[in-house]
Amino acid sequence: MSATTRRLCPECEGRLRSTDTETVCDDCGLVVDETAIDRGPEWRSFADDDTNSERCGAPLTRSRHDRGLSTEIGYSTRLKGRKRRRVARMRRQHRRAQVGSKRDRNQVYGFTEIRRLTGRLELPESLQERACVLFESAQKEDLLRGRSIEGFAAAAVYAVCRTASVSRTVEEVADEATASRAELQAAYDAMNRALGLPTGPIDPAEYLARYASKLDVPDGVERRARGLAERARETGLSVGRNPSGVAAACIYTAAREAAHELTQAEVSDVAGVSAVTIRNSYRELRD
Repeated sequence: MSATTRRLCPECEGRLRSTDTETVCDDCGLVVDETAIDRGPEWRSFADDDTNSERCGAPLTRSRHDRGLSTEIGYSTRLKGRKRRRVARMRRQHRRAQVGSKRDRNQVYGFTEIRRLTGRLELPESLQERACVLFESAQKEDLLRGRSIEGFAAAAVYAVCRTASVSRTVEEVADEATASRAELQAAYDAMNRALGLPTGPIDPAEYLARYASKLDVPDGVERRARGLAERARETGLSVGRNPSGVAAACIYTAAREAAHELTQAEVSDVAGVSAVTIRNSYRELRD
């Protein structure tokens, strides 16, 4: 079963999201499908002859400025003396020649920052590729002139999280990024205007699974919180509010209803919002 043949979770009828290796429900976290097929290269030769089936080279990737097609001079411990020093000089010159222009150098630096940032945020490799493509599009539109490369790298990661409905706030991305929040926001606004990013309002329900896991609340509390988030969206309570704060208030309200011990301070620390924000949303949800 895959996300292309079934769009709803068989347990809770929630939305499914496919990554590189598995299909997961956004609502309950159920792993619906796993890709057990190894799609890597086949090193075995099935012919009854002396055919050499070995291949060389890494697969193509959009996360590198040369798509991963460049040759790398490796390291060997068997080289000694003069030959080892000569290979080291060749490696150094080869590394310098890989970047032929300032544009390529900026792209290498931006892609490196994107790979580091997606690793710190524990994002899938597919989002890393999309962030690199978005950074390259911004560079082609000449949006980087006079702006921070680190800011555009962080903005590209945040933008793909928004378009892919992955719950990462601006604060979370800015905390792990080299750029400041102001640089991230300026780069994101520039890309949004010039590239027309398909971003919409964030659904507070996207944060619930992660917050519930960090707070270690029972499944019943999480389900009730999802119901409250859906009710808040239908009644317009979440309009104009911080979606992370609304999600935190839904969890806190559901915990209070279930008599589960959970303080506003604990929820605010996980959600990255103030206790006043949670308290105000809690009062309206309760009413």
